[in-house]
Amino acid sequence: MRNFKNWVWLLLFGSLWGLVEVVVGGALLKDNMPYASVMLAAWAFLVLAVGRGVLNKPGTSTLIAVFAVLFKLANAAPFFCHLLGIFSLGLVFDIFSTLLMRGKRKVFYRNSLSGALSAYGGYALFALVITYLVRYEYWIAGGLPKVLHHIFVSGSFAALLAVMVVPLGFWIGVNGGVLAERRPRWTYAGTVAALVFLWTLGKVAG
Repeated sequence: MRNFKNWVWLLLFGSLWGLVEVVVGGALLKDNMPYASVMLAAWAFLVLAVGRGVLNKPGTSTLIAVFAVLFKLANAAPFFCHLLGIFSLGLVFDIFSTLLMRGKRKVFYRNSLSGALSAYGGYALFALVITYLVRYEYWIAGGLPKVLHHIFVSGSFAALLAVMVVPLGFWIGVNGGVLAERRPRWTYAGTVAALVFLWTLGKVAG
């Protein structure tokens, strides 16, 4: 039963991430907002950090990203590059949070470092894969300058925000998880209700 509840938690965090990608991300990209990915990444890192505070185990952040991808696939047009960007952030955050955010120690600099490294790593993984492996035309046209700009300019903005939001998110997750354990039945019921609401809202917004 506990494992099932953990899966529900992960689905909730992935849905929270996915909903913002569908609603806010869609609006930002429609208006061609500069550095839209940075604002979306800040929310992503906050959600990932909260999730890590609640369930600090290797693989959980990647699963949250997978659920966010599935949420966006179900509720918005399937742009592969957006889905790859979501997965890249979750995968890389998983790696660095596993190395630097072990246990429930509230070590600010470790959490901040994990966020910064995840921002650069996630942006690098996405840019390199979409350009040189997937060979997406839009990125091929931009070439190496576009790749470097994405990693070191957009990535730097995302890293700056991640330094601040990851420690905050981890703190929220740790303390929220403690409170949830005191009222497990109410917490579980509220989580399921929140999932129904988020997926319904995603369908309407998408």
